[in-house]
Amino acid sequence: MKPYDIIIIGAGPAGTSAALFLEKRGCRIALLDQARFPRDKVCGEFISPAADAIFSELGVLESIEAINPVRLKGVALSAYERSWVQVDYPSSADGTTMSSLSVERLMLDNLMLGQVRNSQVELIEGFKVTDLLFDDDNVCGVKGYDEGKIEFNIHAKVVVDAGGRNSISLRRLNLKQGSSSEGKIALAAHWEGVRLPGQYCYMHISRPGYTGIAPVGQNKANVVLIVDKASLAGQDVDDFYRSTVLKNPLRREMLGAGEPAEKVRAVDSLAYSVKTPPCGGLVLVGDATGFIDPFTGEGIYLSLRSSQLASGVIAGAFNNFDFSKKQLESYDRVRRMEFHKKFLLSKMLQRLIYSPSLCIRVVKTLGEHKDLAGMLVGVIGDYIPAGRVVCFEYLLRLAGGTLLSQPSFLKTEKV
Repeated sequence: MKPYDIIIIGAGPAGTSAALFLEKRGCRIALLDQARFPRDKVCGEFISPAADAIFSELGVLESIEAINPVRLKGVALSAYERSWVQVDYPSSADGTTMSSLSVERLMLDNLMLGQVRNSQVELIEGFKVTDLLFDDDNVCGVKGYDEGKIEFNIHAKVVVDAGGRNSISLRRLNLKQGSSSEGKIALAAHWEGVRLPGQYCYMHISRPGYTGIAPVGQNKANVVLIVDKASLAGQDVDDFYRSTVLKNPLRREMLGAGEPAEKVRAVDSLAYSVKTPPCGGLVLVGDATGFIDPFTGEGIYLSLRSSQLASGVIAGAFNNFDFSKKQLESYDRVRRMEFHKKFLLSKMLQRLIYSPSLCIRVVKTLGEHKDLAGMLVGVIGDYIPAGRVVCFEYLLRLAGGTLLSQPSFLKTEKV
């Protein structure tokens, strides 16, 4: 096949946004995906407020707004049925009223691919990448096969891997590093006949895990349940999911007479970090760069933003005609600098939510101190810097010294 400037593996939000950013810079791009679209994926379908600006830059926001998506006003959080807080998004630094999108993943991916199809990017569906091609210490393309099992080598100066948690780069180069929160699984389904009390993302923490509930349409909600895999042992997945969701009285009241409208879909929810690639010619974006627990990690925004950062570094590589590891690894430094404290916050809150007494107390404190709650919600929304809450002063105010007696909460970990 003909050579390209850039090959992008994976046509989800990370891959499509990378393609659109780089196409603006005049690059010849091939966007590859083993699936045929439309295709659905497990997703919380909650898109943080900070994503609006990126969608606008990509030229996608107008088409998203045209489908009249649900706009969420904030986050509602409950802890072990003992404490509860509902918080609107605080205004941005320039006084803008903030809201978040809640869009079904099938629709979002289709809209983003529509923008790709109207660009100069060459979209190649049904192509499975099986390996990377190397020229000395640089990746110089990919190999794989199409739906007819015909094998191809495709060459490029840069390969962008947006293939997610099971991407070829993570497997081929052994880049994935596990975390301590082993054994988590996400179970998701859309429910119909639901009448949620307001336009919020509802987070309910209760044994044996927690849920995120987001309205996605008229009387329709996406309900994601995160539990330990061990909880599922020997049980029917659909029965376990429905009974566990409804066991919590707050969720039962909220979902009312609603029922799952589809079979439950499952995906590992294991947080992990990723090492910097040991070669040039390769850049990772989206979940291929690592995954944080969905309680605080809004994956679509992280995918969009990582692709935005990567496009600037890749443009610099073309300007210098230098695709070496040294040239491209500046992307990893910039990305880690931007996301490190958000990843740290996720790890801290993971410890918090599985400590019932402390979790109940913290949520109660958030209900009593709206400024603390608003700041945390703004961080979760990705438009207030995570450093505003990952600091001594905030933690001290939040828990009156309780967190300071938990040394593991304050350990910094490399991401």
